[in-house]
Amino acid sequence: MRFDLTTYQTTLQNLPDYQKLLLQVPLYAFDSIPSTNQRLWQLIDEGKQLPIAVLALQQTAGRGQWGRVWHSPVGGLYLSLAIAPHLSLNNHFHLTMATAWGIANILRTYRLPVLLKWPNDLILEGRKLGGIKIETRTQQQQITHAVIGVGINWANPVPDVGINLQSFYEQITEPAIASLEELAGIVVYGILAGYQHYLTLGIEQLLADYQKFLFNLGQKVTIEGCKGVVTGVTINGQLRVSLQSPGATTEICLLPGQIHLGYDNFS
Repeated sequence: MRFDLTTYQTTLQNLPDYQKLLLQVPLYAFDSIPSTNQRLWQLIDEGKQLPIAVLALQQTAGRGQWGRVWHSPVGGLYLSLAIAPHLSLNNHFHLTMATAWGIANILRTYRLPVLLKWPNDLILEGRKLGGIKIETRTQQQQITHAVIGVGINWANPVPDVGINLQSFYEQITEPAIASLEELAGIVVYGILAGYQHYLTLGIEQLLADYQKFLFNLGQKVTIEGCKGVVTGVTINGQLRVSLQSPGATTEICLLPGQIHLGYDNFS
């Protein structure tokens, strides 16, 4: 299996406002490397100009959130994009929100009803389609470099809670995305379009748009024996939960890692 850079570039050039938004994003494609995020940091340290992207047909040491192993067999999309956001460290979740919304928004134009599972998973038909991991470097409370790693199931095997796009497209006569190369171009565009959306319209609009795609809205949860329901997300990325007890309702806000939102308790 080889990655066709010409098909990738053609896909980008056919997307709206390509020249204005992207100009040129060099992509380094590899058959197999330990991690696209790791390789991208190496290219940054070599002085490569940003934005820049790295793709691997297989990762041998991919990592997801909280250091979890990200299984990356041949057939999936494993891509990382580096930008220089110069964003306040306090607003780091804005980048996660912009990235997740941007990818979901562009995929939905390809007949894929993608939703977002807080804080950064892509969901299709109630199952996990992909995930996002963002690593940053900071200086004087500013994010100077961000490496945005994205994994999306294209044709790779997935667990029961997962779904890949080829299995979904088997239900459709004419799939809207025909190749891994097209998917890569669409994802790169989605990341940058989402970030531009944030810069242009601000966090309040981005938050409203993010919550429109939020898979977890209305999800029932139990926290320390108290039943509650997910009502949204704060500007800083905390999950808003309304706890219900006899005669009283209290809202709490939880950071990523403080609660695990599975798939079995969503209604």
